[in-house]
Amino acid sequence: MKISVAGTGYVGLVTGVCLSEKGHNVTCVDIDEKKVETMKKGISPIYEEGLEELMKKNYAEGRLDYTTDYETAYKSSDVIFIAVGTPERSDGSANLDYIKSVATQIAQSIEKDTLIVIKSTVPIGTNEKIEQYIRKNLKEGIHIELASNPEFLAQGTAVRDTLHAARIVIGTESEWASNIMQEIYKPFDIPMVLTNRNSAEMIKYASNDFLALKISYMNDIANLCEIVGANVEDVAKGMSYDDRIGSKFLRAGIGYGGSCFPKDTKALHWLSAQNGYELKTVKAAIEVNEQQKLKLMRAAAEKVDSFEGMNVAVLGLTFKPGTDDLRESPAIPNIEYLLERGANVFTFDPVGVENAKKKFGDKIVYTKTAKEALKDAQLCFIMTEWKEVKDLTPEDFKEMMSECVVYDGRNCYLPEDMEKAGIEYHSIGR
Repeated sequence: MKISVAGTGYVGLVTGVCLSEKGHNVTCVDIDEKKVETMKKGISPIYEEGLEELMKKNYAEGRLDYTTDYETAYKSSDVIFIAVGTPERSDGSANLDYIKSVATQIAQSIEKDTLIVIKSTVPIGTNEKIEQYIRKNLKEGIHIELASNPEFLAQGTAVRDTLHAARIVIGTESEWASNIMQEIYKPFDIPMVLTNRNSAEMIKYASNDFLALKISYMNDIANLCEIVGANVEDVAKGMSYDDRIGSKFLRAGIGYGGSCFPKDTKALHWLSAQNGYELKTVKAAIEVNEQQKLKLMRAAAEKVDSFEGMNVAVLGLTFKPGTDDLRESPAIPNIEYLLERGANVFTFDPVGVENAKKKFGDKIVYTKTAKEALKDAQLCFIMTEWKEVKDLTPEDFKEMMSECVVYDGRNCYLPEDMEKAGIEYHSIGR
């Protein structure tokens, strides 16, 4: 099938590449000419395991291409996937400007019956509104429908999550659209959930927000564990054996980040308020997460007279391992806190440095190894559980730091090992 994908961010590029891997002819559309030329060379604009290999393979075999010429791409396509960003507005609602811009381009370009698929995460009812908008601006005699096909990929494992998904959710309002979507995904051999568009849109939000709820719940439990003398890791282990709960998303830490959970929880909370209903559980998840991000920094501030002139190591910049994405990373507000109080901040991250430079420039020091970041540090904050960080030994901290005080936001080490080495060690819920 001939498919165009509008947008080459995490969702769009991974979707396009994986569809081509399954035999479809795919053109990825982006407005950035330099980015398009880079992708044609097999270089991915995002850090994602296994993506570049598939980009090179399918481009060489002629199933995958990249262009800024949306008119040519759209008018020759059987199906157009919209996978552009829906960033958060200041009030928490989703910004649909990019969706509307692509919808306008599609309406102006297509010359035959076309199925349009919204892959982006959008508020419930968006498919209906965009379908009406396109039809109003469409040439006569052309039939279009919109389908909702939300993504469930996780950054760092996006390719695997797409090719080996737990389910594919398809929301349509006609047998014609449903049949096309099933034909597209037939080569994936993955269970399909067939529903209407509003339900498909809600499945995406409900799924992401439930995972965010689990994280905030465990962080809340971890904070209580510290007060009552329990160990949150033992608590999580005991919970995980219950198959009604499961073992995933039970790790306590300094909060979730990234491009999905923060945005999607706020968007659903906003949507419910707009409809006269309060999602109390989602509201609580948001509040707990915001409080959790600076939990360790607040603890350190109680013990430190002043951060002025202090050498502080920050290990990890990205919101989680396996990605170069810093969006909503807990490291960001913590570094800002330190800089505002005059600290000298030395950071390490194996892949997130270039994105961090866009945020902080030369205000912080970027080191090539975790050990280098620790050199002569008086405090250390662990923000991301990269392997390079977890591989550090208590002796490494003892050897490199001038004062051995470690605040671990990801529970990378055993408290007894750190204490045995003579390190003042603070973690979450233990």
